[in-house]
Amino acid sequence: MYRITAPSLSFLLRNCIPLSAISQAKQTHAQMLINGFLPNVTLQTDLLLVYCKCGLLKDGRQIFDKMIVRNMHTWNILIASCVSNSMFEKALTIFDDFMKTGLRPDHFTFPPVFKACAGLGNSSLGIKLHNLVVKLGFQDYVLVGSSILEFYIKNRNSTDAKKMFSDMSCKDSVVWTLMISEFGKAGAFVDALNCFRLMLGEGIKMDSQVIPSFLNACGKEGELMKGKEIHGQVVKSLVFNKDVAIGNSLIEMYAKSGCLLSSENVFRNMSQMTVVTWTTMISCYGVHGKGEKSVVLFQKMREFGVKPNSFTLTAILASCDHSGLIDQGRRVFESIRSDYGLECSVEHYSCMVALLGRIGYLEEAFELTKHMKMKATASIWGALLSGCLTHKNVKIGEIACRFLFELEPRNSSNYIALLNIYDFHGLREDVRRIRGKMRELGLVKTPGCSWIAIGGRIHKFYHGDFDHPLSKVICKILDAITKKLMLPEDFG
Repeated sequence: MYRITAPSLSFLLRNCIPLSAISQAKQTHAQMLINGFLPNVTLQTDLLLVYCKCGLLKDGRQIFDKMIVRNMHTWNILIASCVSNSMFEKALTIFDDFMKTGLRPDHFTFPPVFKACAGLGNSSLGIKLHNLVVKLGFQDYVLVGSSILEFYIKNRNSTDAKKMFSDMSCKDSVVWTLMISEFGKAGAFVDALNCFRLMLGEGIKMDSQVIPSFLNACGKEGELMKGKEIHGQVVKSLVFNKDVAIGNSLIEMYAKSGCLLSSENVFRNMSQMTVVTWTTMISCYGVHGKGEKSVVLFQKMREFGVKPNSFTLTAILASCDHSGLIDQGRRVFESIRSDYGLECSVEHYSCMVALLGRIGYLEEAFELTKHMKMKATASIWGALLSGCLTHKNVKIGEIACRFLFELEPRNSSNYIALLNIYDFHGLREDVRRIRGKMRELGLVKTPGCSWIAIGGRIHKFYHGDFDHPLSKVICKILDAITKKLMLPEDFG
């Protein structure tokens, strides 16, 4: 006859976890109660783990509260479960209770706690915990180090994130991906590319997480050849070649590098597509001024049964804006609620206001801004001001700037736009007033910048800046080209 024992019940419970077999777990729980096995710290910990892993946090908490003896593993399970359910405040409260018991946390305790700190933006506690990690000697555990790095990144503390990264003695692909992504988000794309090269130099193999981050950096910095090299390796790999996220990143990288045909080729050859794939290609067409192609692809997407999301609708509206497709833009904007059951977002309104402004329908754009359900943001007023600048509309431009000066008082581009409108109409007194306001605030115009990659090196050129070592030669050649273009073809 089968004899029920504590080890056999523990074995049954642990087998329930990978299968999410909650019914069997509850039957086992009932057997424990019937046969008088509770309280038992091992069985109760197993029960807690099953309930928490299966999403029954309330049942798990009841088990936890009835435990006479709790070990470190028990506390870790409950803290991690709260964090995985985004109950960050509760997780930190439980961690505080745990520390009061006198038990010593281990390297599994800290990662979810740092995630909770990041979720709440609690920088001070995160820094204190980092000090505790160092004191306890857990800083060299990759799991702990990567959680601290992620905490600093999510709290936008680039300085400490870089220091943490450089101090880590052991880095896996997750750590490298975090750092490359952080550089990308901060706009430090050269650093992102250098970080990727260092990663390969350390013998860390590329994975499906790091490749999209690297391709994003390539697109931003115009590193087309580096992007092509990675594409070549992707094609050779059966795993990478079927990865949708990598395919989406390749589409975007080529488009940002000016190679729209290559973007189209990647799109056509993808074996799997998600709504993100379609949205990315629609957006790429729009950025390249191919609004008509965006509209055709948007229609094709619907015919394939792929339902557009809010980002897709933003992409198609932005494409209509860039190409001045007012009728198509109106239809898409009106369909957001009627066809897709969505509420218009700030991004949708911004695109529509920009489109109306570009065409010259400034009164209609202003009316749309006034009758929004939500409060107009700086992006919406900025779109309206851009239309006023294009068509030199003083009245509505002044209204837009009145709001913009309150929402973003130190954005010099708003002052310069209004100044240019005044200057066009010869309103000298208003021009002087705006310039005086800019001087008072210490605002200067951000210089325009262009760049090119040659031989693996990025060369940047700013308006009015002659610091580049080859500036004189560049200007001489440019002057010669300009003169040649100005001459008639049949000139002597």
